[in-house]
Amino acid sequence: MASKGLQDLTQQVQGAAQEAVTAAGAATQQVVDETTETGQKAMDQVAKSTQETIDKTANQASEAFSGLGKILRLLK
Repeated sequence: MASKGLQDLTQQVQGAAQEAVTAAGAATQQVVDETTETGQKAMDQVAKSTQETIDKTANQASEAFSGLGKILRLLK
C-alpha cells in the first residue's frame, strides 16, 4: 500500500515538474519572440531614417548642382 502511495506521489511530482518545464519553455519562447520583434522594429527604424537622410542629401545636392548650373549659364 505504501508503495502505491509513493508511486502516486512520484507521478504527481513528475507531472508538476513537467508542467513547470513546459511553462518555462513557453515563457522563454515569448521573450525570444518579443526580443526579435523589438530588434526588427529597431532595424526598420534605422533603415527608414537612413533612407530619409539619403533622400534629403540627394535633394540638397541636386538643388546645389542646379543652382551652380544656373550660375554657370549666367557667366557665359
